[in-house]
Amino acid sequence: MGQHEFDTRMLDALMPMHLIYDPDGVICSVGRTLDKMRGAETLVGHRIDEVFEIRDHGRGQGTGPVSVATRLFLTFRQPPHTDLKGMAVTVRDTDLCILNLSFGISVAEAVPQYGLSAGDFAHTDLTIELLYVIEAKAAVLEEAEDLNRRLNGEKRRAEEEAETDPLTGLYNRRAMDRVLQRMAQDQLHFSLMQVDLDHFKAVNDRLGHGAGDMVLRHVAEVFTSETRSGDTAARIGGDEFILVFDGLVEKARLIEIARRLIAKIEQPLPYGTETCRVSASIGITTTASYPTPDPDVMIADADVALYRAKQGGRGRACFHDPVAAMHDDPADVMSVAEVTGDTG
Repeated sequence: MGQHEFDTRMLDALMPMHLIYDPDGVICSVGRTLDKMRGAETLVGHRIDEVFEIRDHGRGQGTGPVSVATRLFLTFRQPPHTDLKGMAVTVRDTDLCILNLSFGISVAEAVPQYGLSAGDFAHTDLTIELLYVIEAKAAVLEEAEDLNRRLNGEKRRAEEEAETDPLTGLYNRRAMDRVLQRMAQDQLHFSLMQVDLDHFKAVNDRLGHGAGDMVLRHVAEVFTSETRSGDTAARIGGDEFILVFDGLVEKARLIEIARRLIAKIEQPLPYGTETCRVSASIGITTTASYPTPDPDVMIADADVALYRAKQGGRGRACFHDPVAAMHDDPADVMSVAEVTGDTG
């Protein structure tokens, strides 16, 4: 038998990751899987030690640059630097050697890296069983990740629903308390507006709760249009709201915002053949007025300012001054004439 006359098709069936080399270690041919991985043109004609870094764990004997009949550990010198295991044997009546290779535990990385499938391995190769395990594991992981995404989505939706007023889409009191607590802990500057609708009960009594709900949704739209993305608007009661303006404590700007809010809320709203008319009273306080701001204290103080605004004629906004309030000074709120929604 000549040195190239044995049936390489048989080797491809039994050892698709084999290669054949001559006594000088020059690769003569490669199996179909190695060809798929690297291409025969990058292997054939090159010495084994040029293609692989070889570590010989044994004292085998035989021709060629690698030990025969012993365990070998090889790594491709060119990227990807895949680790391989191998065993070399001489071919009887020839001067050639066959080196059979396998991935070992690196198969999990090699299969997707080289685009391999079960058809690239011998039918009896336990790698096929491992591939099935890897595929099953991947399928289970994908299903678990998909389930986890769905659960996280449901969790987020549940959390949003738990912190959202269903009628207006604004935050509820629970969410507002969380926002204020975080801002206080982080020692952030902010202002707080407590808003209460004037004449809202009259709308409900005269036109019913459908009209009242329409008014509340309209007010929520006004708040959304007049606040920034970092601000917070919440409905904390029937017709009571709190607005938090992150980083904004300048009274002049807050006065202008209050004027716009009141003017938009006072616009008449058609409801069937009827018209709904409400106004808004606003109490304002800012962290700039407190050595150590406390959200509960600020809400209470804003409520005091809101009450003064209502006493002053409704449809107005008042600032609360905690320093003046300590001395029970009636001047603890600004003159309602300075912060009014009147345009006439």
